[in-house]
Amino acid sequence: MSVIPFDEREGTIWFDGVLVPWREAKIHVLSHGLHYGSAVFEGERAYGGRIFKSHEHAERLLRSAQYLDFTIPYGVTEIEAAKELVLKTSGLTDAYLRPVAWRGSEMMGVSAQNNTIHLAVAAWEWPSYFDPETKMKGIRLDMADYRRPDPRTIPSASKAAGLYMICTISKHRAENKGYADALMLDWEDYVAECTGANIFFIKDGVVHTPLADRFLNGITRQTVIDLAHRRGFEVIERRIKPEEMEGFSECFITGSAAEVTPVSEIGPYRFTPAAMTKTLMDDYTAEVQPKAVAA
Repeated sequence: MSVIPFDEREGTIWFDGVLVPWREAKIHVLSHGLHYGSAVFEGERAYGGRIFKSHEHAERLLRSAQYLDFTIPYGVTEIEAAKELVLKTSGLTDAYLRPVAWRGSEMMGVSAQNNTIHLAVAAWEWPSYFDPETKMKGIRLDMADYRRPDPRTIPSASKAAGLYMICTISKHRAENKGYADALMLDWEDYVAECTGANIFFIKDGVVHTPLADRFLNGITRQTVIDLAHRRGFEVIERRIKPEEMEGFSECFITGSAAEVTPVSEIGPYRFTPAAMTKTLMDDYTAEVQPKAVAA
């Protein structure tokens, strides 16, 4: 399948407060964010013309920047307006949005306190992260070689670009072995998350998920926990040992890109997507759709 490179697409991108032609949205090769990972971003979806949890994503973007010791020169309201404008001018109703902020190129070195902070927002059509047929069967996950780092070494609560370096490595290795993604453990060898999604397990009608204090507490993760509670499902957030996966019957991952995707295999462990996973998939699909406004 032919894929149009992202720097050769048509459309407009919101760049530091101005809509610019897609192909002209460029930065200098000596931008600090490129060399030192001083960049943060969000991944969001719009359904039926409405950006799901846009406010929460904008707030998290600002918090992520603060964790990296820089301030984005726009507030939540301005960021939300920028996303709405990009979505409108793109002509898309169902889309993926990518706000990204980074340190510019005034200083090149570890210290860059006077560098300009830039913000850009792009939107494009992106269907489900996994194709429907694969999704209903459950995807296969490899076990990643790299661990999620100790929060004492990195700002794990931020959606920082640099934290995804080992995610890219791990996903590439998994794909090269025929898997869709990889499950990462934390530095103490407890189950953590996938390369771009949080993970859930089901056993005896109870939902189990790793405690999100060592990696990003995803907005989709929080949404699914809320949906499970509405259904009356018990949700336990705790440390999970890898060998416990042998006793779980169902497994699924969550993320803005992945949405709710069943898992059939993680390394030597097998799962069967069943009723509870399907219920939460359907509930999430219903939740993200725009709600009709009463007359």
